[in-house]
Amino acid sequence: MLKKVMNLGRLLADVARRHPAEAGIIIGEQVWTWGEIDARVDAAVQALRALGVTKGDKLLVHSRNNLPIFESAWIAFKLGVVWVPTNFRITPPEAAYLGQSSGASVMLYDSGFEGHVDAVREASPALKHVIAIGAPRAGEQHYETLLADHAGAQPFEEEVEYEDPLWFFYTSGTTGHPKAGVLSHGQMAFVVTNHLADLMPGITYRSRSMVVAPLSHGAGIHAIVNAARGAASVLLPTERMEPEQVWQAIATHRVDNMFTVPTIVKMLVEDESVDRHDHSSLKFVIYAGAPMYRADQKFALKKLGRVLVQYYGLGEVTGNITVLPPWLHTEDDDAADARVGTCGMPRTGMEVAILDAQGVRQPPFASGEICVRGPAVFMGYHNNPDANAKAFKDDWFHTGDLGHVDAQGFLYITGRASDMYISGGSNVYPREIEEALLTHPAVSECAVLGVPDPKWGESGLAVVVAKDGMSAEAKELLGHLEARIAKYKWPRRFVFWNAMPKSGYGKIVKKQIRTMLEEQGDYRL
Repeated sequence: MLKKVMNLGRLLADVARRHPAEAGIIIGEQVWTWGEIDARVDAAVQALRALGVTKGDKLLVHSRNNLPIFESAWIAFKLGVVWVPTNFRITPPEAAYLGQSSGASVMLYDSGFEGHVDAVREASPALKHVIAIGAPRAGEQHYETLLADHAGAQPFEEEVEYEDPLWFFYTSGTTGHPKAGVLSHGQMAFVVTNHLADLMPGITYRSRSMVVAPLSHGAGIHAIVNAARGAASVLLPTERMEPEQVWQAIATHRVDNMFTVPTIVKMLVEDESVDRHDHSSLKFVIYAGAPMYRADQKFALKKLGRVLVQYYGLGEVTGNITVLPPWLHTEDDDAADARVGTCGMPRTGMEVAILDAQGVRQPPFASGEICVRGPAVFMGYHNNPDANAKAFKDDWFHTGDLGHVDAQGFLYITGRASDMYISGGSNVYPREIEEALLTHPAVSECAVLGVPDPKWGESGLAVVVAKDGMSAEAKELLGHLEARIAKYKWPRRFVFWNAMPKSGYGKIVKKQIRTMLEEQGDYRL
């Protein structure tokens, strides 16, 4: 049986041969062509080989969005090295854990993150080489100098097999340290193909993709997918995402696709600059990471038209579980093609099942844990047998999410198993309450958590952020819920904040909310 597969780095080499003079990366006024990028990657590959870096080594990358972090993925792929990108917003101790747990022997870092490097050095005895994108310190290599010293290097691609690790995709669990999901060359080749088929069919080397999230996670996957078709990625020239800047870039470059998360879509479409710039080129505004609340979905459709694409998936399945395409997004809840509340249908080649606690598959409309299998499922967690045993059982990968499917196989997510709480013996799913609260005209964002209740066991606490210039009181919000959800699900207490804590990828993080409530003495009824 043939085990060898294409090295994923071949995607870059192929597009550089076909479209060497076409734009690959655009940052402000700067443009790098596919031919230039591939040549730079080949030079870096040769430089690392000269340093003794070999197949299976780990390359830790701590950088803002820029050309080198994009190139570093392809460098790792071609070398057969494991790419270990971090979110640049993490702290030095968090970076130290990623370096130590991955066993990284090489670290590439952006200027201003010297403290992160020092923390990784102290925690990671395996670290041998540090490469600076900015000015190097004593004992460090300089990225651009390495490339210049090996300019004109002959291409090199390591031979790989289907399950050879390609990327440690760190996932943020609800408890404990992040876990490294192992993505492989063969698995990612399927993911790229599936993204092109299901999320943004028909893109070409004339397409342009707007990058508004860190390339270390989902946005990086989408940049790789666009590269497979020769579509240039447009990066923001500043660290902070400004809506005006995004819409201006979309108009200038005639962007047709972008990847983001619901909170960023909300931020972009609610900013007045959306009406000042031409965004008619958009075909696929892909959002993931969490389902979009219906109120936000309707507003985005009103502003952008039917260009929204939702996909549901975890890092462990590389976003590849379900898809809700543009034609199934509608403002009208009563339309014949409306699929209100669903996150879509199973992706091509993937199978979704709802299992009960005994691993028995449930019929349509019965609730249980969302499980999945198919070629997009990762190889497992690196060096974590306990997590693997929990995640892989009953012949399925267990997501930890709860939901049900309808008669046509469309999936509806109820929430995370860890988010659900039991009040008076009844299961309560916070998302249902959050959806109802967000239909109130004054509510911008909200999060509902279960907190200890001496009478009912647990009850709901709602954290609410009001829209600018507006306010709402608890009594008013409860009145709003009266006709929408059963009384036993109502929050017993409301807390009003000016802003929600979010992850580096723009997602509301309930673990952080819970911690802040505890610190403020508000984690109570």
